[in-house]
Amino acid sequence: MPPTSFDFADWWSKQDHRGTPVVVKMDNPNWSMLEIESPGSGGATTFDKKGRGKNAKQLTWVLLLKAHRAAGCLAWLAHGLWLLLSAVKKRLVQKQGVANPEKSNTHRGKLHRFIKGFLAFALVMLGFELIAHTSGWTPRLRMPSSSSLSLHSMLQAVYVFWVQLRANYIAPPLQTLANFCIVLFLIQSADRIILCVGCLWIKYRRIKVVANPATLESQDLEQPGVGFPMVLVQVPMCNEREVYEQSVSAICQLDWPKDRLLIQVLDDSDEPDIQLLIQGEVQKWRQKGVNIVYRHRLVRSGYKAGNLKSAMACDYVKDYEFVAIFDADFQPKPDFLKVTVPHLKEDPELALVQARWSFTNKDENLLTRLQNVNLSFHFEVEQQVNGVFLSFFGFNGTAGVWRIKALEESGGWLERTTVEDMDIAVRAHLQGWKFLFVNDVRCLCELPESYEAYRKQQHRWHSGPMQLFRLCMPDIVTAKIPLWKKGNLIFLFFLLRKLILPFYSFTLFCIILPMTMFVPESHLPVWVICYVPAVMSFLNVLPAPRSFPFLVPYLLFENTMSVTKFNAMISGLFQLGSAYEWVVTKKTGRASEADLLAAISRDSAEVLPKQQQHLRVVSESGLDLLAKLQDKPKKAGKKGNRLYRKELTLAFLLLTAAARSLLSAQGVHFYFLLFQGISFLVIGLDLIGEQVS
Repeated sequence: MPPTSFDFADWWSKQDHRGTPVVVKMDNPNWSMLEIESPGSGGATTFDKKGRGKNAKQLTWVLLLKAHRAAGCLAWLAHGLWLLLSAVKKRLVQKQGVANPEKSNTHRGKLHRFIKGFLAFALVMLGFELIAHTSGWTPRLRMPSSSSLSLHSMLQAVYVFWVQLRANYIAPPLQTLANFCIVLFLIQSADRIILCVGCLWIKYRRIKVVANPATLESQDLEQPGVGFPMVLVQVPMCNEREVYEQSVSAICQLDWPKDRLLIQVLDDSDEPDIQLLIQGEVQKWRQKGVNIVYRHRLVRSGYKAGNLKSAMACDYVKDYEFVAIFDADFQPKPDFLKVTVPHLKEDPELALVQARWSFTNKDENLLTRLQNVNLSFHFEVEQQVNGVFLSFFGFNGTAGVWRIKALEESGGWLERTTVEDMDIAVRAHLQGWKFLFVNDVRCLCELPESYEAYRKQQHRWHSGPMQLFRLCMPDIVTAKIPLWKKGNLIFLFFLLRKLILPFYSFTLFCIILPMTMFVPESHLPVWVICYVPAVMSFLNVLPAPRSFPFLVPYLLFENTMSVTKFNAMISGLFQLGSAYEWVVTKKTGRASEADLLAAISRDSAEVLPKQQQHLRVVSESGLDLLAKLQDKPKKAGKKGNRLYRKELTLAFLLLTAAARSLLSAQGVHFYFLLFQGISFLVIGLDLIGEQVS
């Protein structure tokens, strides 16, 4: 009889061991612990059905490990709070690292005065509520007798009067306004969900927009380039010292027949040094055989719209069929025209082909990461869904190719608003033209890295649509387009996504919510404060899955930005002075300037490999000019970070409301107000984004 096989593992598991080896490694990499218990150590050990030992000391070490992690988390939170308090002391009290604090005191808008008054009221009511809480007063307290004239009885009478006033006159309209904003909130959330469902449908059906290269082929063997249409490329810029070289370089390397391509560099710079640099860059590429021209306006009227309008007035433009537009920080790939122009050539009813943006600095800081979340949802969901199902969306102002005939029939570029791109898109849509969004074609660009630049950009993006809405409303009503297209333009494109969204975000979470803490007769449900916003933020982050760790900061940041967007919306709707401000978004141009300075130090631009020269060709003329200009004194730039008083005032208001919510034991409301107040404080101190030491 052959011997049975011997299983050592099975035999070992049946033995009565009293000790099992335990290895515990803490998160701190500087030390670890190792304990091995011998069979005779007397430790109490129990076994499960599979023979695995459960030692009491194992549980002790596991608990110690969890306690170590909890202590580390608390230490991290304490360190963050300490840094925040230090920043408050330095920037608010000592004015360290603040740029021109005396100037920031001179600008006080109506919205800021309203928030300050609300804060003063909240502080007074908080003190009064503390007195009532310590005295044991309740809302059912009756008016004291008129014979008592003590201070305590007078305060009690004031408290009873305040309770009756808020219950009968303040709470009903406040609750009505809250219910109205909740309805708007639910409508906007439903719109967001419908867009996401449309995006999922596109993914499920694998709907992709692919260019047909056969449309560019020519049957003439002697002239193979005849199939390529005449394309005009426009590059509007203004004082773009940091990015002009990399943009012009990338555009001059577009893969298109040179005799069928013309590049216009439209320079509105008012600094002579920058004009010379851009002229030198254009001259260098012209010497290399690129068909490129330099245009400069002496009077910068109409900003970007005026610049494009002036360029389209040139006599030679009539020889071209399509025009591609790139802002100064955009770097298209060489095949950009080959994957966009065929769509226009194939469909004569198509007016615009819009490409998606991608970002070189999306991981630079927290601000750029949060912007990446917003713009990823905008392109992946909003633009793609509207393009597939409606054939209409707002032109993004750059990285797009227009049919010149459509521009002319729509009235050309107009200087009446600060959103000339949305203006021309709406007018072209009213003329019956169709738009196409190509999600797979991406154009490299740059995100604003400082909160000041981002804030000004968002102000322009949210005030301009309200200006345009006032101007376009009569044209939309009288346009000869289907009724559902008019409804989409008025209710979805303008009202819901441009007006209602900033209105309810600011009113609901920055005004009504803290107000309900002092008027408890009106309230906001927990699902409005927590659950629905969390779901909406989750949907926003879906197109950028790497940004899921920033879900909560994104939610708080969007509520914080509602102040700027609401202010911009009001100024655009009522044509206030700030609605017509146009500030060129500040760019860093790290790739461009760093390469220039490195090339100057090497005294030669020819040492780069050929592959790198293909990606970014360094301008010899630009190097010479930049070397000379470095010796000149530069203008004083940003010397420090700014203080944003509306955000700071709202921070103290929300923190005051959070303190009041503790008296009512409202847990979710307290945490929301606390973290939202801290978010306003961080942004008000300009601690997000680029920091100036």
